[in-house]
Amino acid sequence: MESKLSIAEFRARLKNNTEIGSLKIKFSHLRIFPRFGELKPFYGLFDDKSFRLTINSATSPTCYVVKGSYKNVDNRLKVDYTIEPNSKIQLFWVKYSPIVAIIVINLFFVLFAKGLRRASSIVNLFLLFTIFYSRWKEERKRKKLEKKFLRIFEIKRDW
Repeated sequence: MESKLSIAEFRARLKNNTEIGSLKIKFSHLRIFPRFGELKPFYGLFDDKSFRLTINSATSPTCYVVKGSYKNVDNRLKVDYTIEPNSKIQLFWVKYSPIVAIIVINLFFVLFAKGLRRASSIVNLFLLFTIFYSRWKEERKRKKLEKKFLRIFEIKRDW
């Protein structure tokens, strides 16, 4: 991808829009979110050639990370990035925990609560909705992260 910015402007935007910190701490509960002042849009680490950023949000964190590098080629800033899950375990949990819940709940209804067929149907419908909603929400967060990254750093796609 190519950015309209110079390398100095790109680094300045990285500095101005990123709260510095380890992504491993970001996804644990050890990090205390800022309560006052300006909340920068990204959280992560960067240097003179590469970056690892995620959305800086206390209320709606995402498990996706923009990981990439940048360099100046023929007076144009080339940015290569990918959006990938920060933790495979976290992404696995978001996607498959509702399926495990359906199996466990149905086993409970089959083994212990045979007379509650209507309740099992309602619970199953709720859990199916949860499965689709969790997958849709994570995909939406991934797209929002990419859109914000492209907008702030003025990157145009090759395709």
